[in-house]
Amino acid sequence: MRARDLAVEYRTVSVDSDALDAARLMAEHKLPGLLVLDEHGEPKAILPPSQMIKVLVPAYVIEDPTLAAVVDEKHADRLCQALVGRRVGDCLSHKAAPPPIADPDDTALEVAALMAQVRSPLVAVAEKDKAGTHLLGVITASHLLHELLGAVGAVSPE
Repeated sequence: MRARDLAVEYRTVSVDSDALDAARLMAEHKLPGLLVLDEHGEPKAILPPSQMIKVLVPAYVIEDPTLAAVVDEKHADRLCQALVGRRVGDCLSHKAAPPPIADPDDTALEVAALMAQVRSPLVAVAEKDKAGTHLLGVITASHLLHELLGAVGAVSPE
């Protein structure tokens, strides 16, 4: 099975997308991460839910987690207000690596190796040419695992 056969349509956001809308998208669809596209529509980064949550938590609480106990529920319930007026690009880590991109002709094993090597919950499948990178779809770790397990079920034990 090739990457082009495994790739599925997947919700993407741009660096200029509204961060609160992106958080809602992740939460409502239980996505393992969002593929973030740059201003040219090319894959730029993967925004995992954990990074979005990190944006919500005040820096002083991240530095000293014991301070979380002194924040009352009224203020804790307003954590998502930190996303209002922000763009997705503002939520990306400065150390965010480019997303893993598989070639459409890569095998399932090549995709699995890429995913494992970079510890990514998803891999973009794209064609690259002189005009740029053209996204064909995405392979999530759970979808890849499902397909690989299906292949095991198809093999009859001897």
